[in-house]
Amino acid sequence: MEKILLINGPNLNRLGKREPAHYGSSTLADVEAILQQQAEGLQVEFTSFQSNHEGAIIDKLHWSEDHGIDGIIINPGAFTHYSYAIRDAIAGIDVPVVEVHISNIHARESFRHESVTAPVTAGQIVGLGIHGYELALQAVTKIAKGRN
Repeated sequence: MEKILLINGPNLNRLGKREPAHYGSSTLADVEAILQQQAEGLQVEFTSFQSNHEGAIIDKLHWSEDHGIDGIIINPGAFTHYSYAIRDAIAGIDVPVVEVHISNIHARESFRHESVTAPVTAGQIVGLGIHGYELALQAVTKIAKGRN
């Protein structure tokens, strides 16, 4: 059974409260529950992690390769736009990663238009609300099953 890890970056623990016009009213717990249910249907093991700290996210990415994680969904939050350290951590592991963003980062403030992490991921899903996480789970599961 494939193991899929969801990593959420800074401020995503505030989903449902933070800027609902951009991010909606669903909480991170709602997202995790939806993905857990979907994972059962896909017959994959699902776990999640959230941190507001760059180093903790990097440590979790490194950990994933050493602990049999077959695929990662990541929403790096604001780190998307400037964390070369997270980019390098993604590039440095042999685990497929799909990047997801709730809002359309390309239609927002100009500083959000560039993702430094996207070029080292298997793909990027943006602007579809929390449904993007569901699509990311489907995609990374398919990629992981194709590798095993």
